[in-house]
Amino acid sequence: MSKRRRPATVAKAPMATTETPATLGVLLAGGLASRMGGGDKALRAIGGRSLLARVVQRFAPQCAGLVLNANGESARFAVFGLPVVADDVPGFAGPLAGVLASLDWAASERPDAAWVASVAADTPFLPRDLVGRLHAERVASGAALACAASGGRRHPTIGLWPVSLRDDLRHALVVEDVRKIDGWTARYACAVAEWLTAPVDPFLNVNTPQDAAEAERLAALHPEL
Repeated sequence: MSKRRRPATVAKAPMATTETPATLGVLLAGGLASRMGGGDKALRAIGGRSLLARVVQRFAPQCAGLVLNANGESARFAVFGLPVVADDVPGFAGPLAGVLASLDWAASERPDAAWVASVAADTPFLPRDLVGRLHAERVASGAALACAASGGRRHPTIGLWPVSLRDDLRHALVVEDVRKIDGWTARYACAVAEWLTAPVDPFLNVNTPQDAAEAERLAALHPEL
């Protein structure tokens, strides 16, 4: 009895994939929180968990590692087990100083990561596809940088930064006294990735007690977030 022949198999071409480059994530928590009455805004609880814990949970899976940009005593953040990187530009120079500190840290401690993605530590509904989409938009437009937007509004602190520009940024901060993020990123091609604002704005940040109340309401209304 002759053996049944197996049907010939046809080799399939591999699917094209776009890999996200190794990207260090930085959580910006170096501000003075003046509109919240001072203190560590990132440690304020929303829905029973701190803002920082919420952001870490959403951001960490997207990155090759995380660092926390914060000034003052670092021990207060020890529970998170993250490297804490302080500004080295004096005088609370704003989020650009935090970005610079993280770029310098990446160059020294994580030379495998050519990119840093920055987020504000008070954005509890941060997108889970943030880093991948920023890179995709950057590549598609051939830009040097990328930032996020929602509802037609840009969010400059939510951005993608090449470590190779750290010397340029230091010069702008220290020598030119540039403080606004937009004032520096305007020098380069900057891609913009847009997100929908439903069911919530993923970049809602908690700057005031009213913002905190709204975040509490939304967290209760949308527990899946």
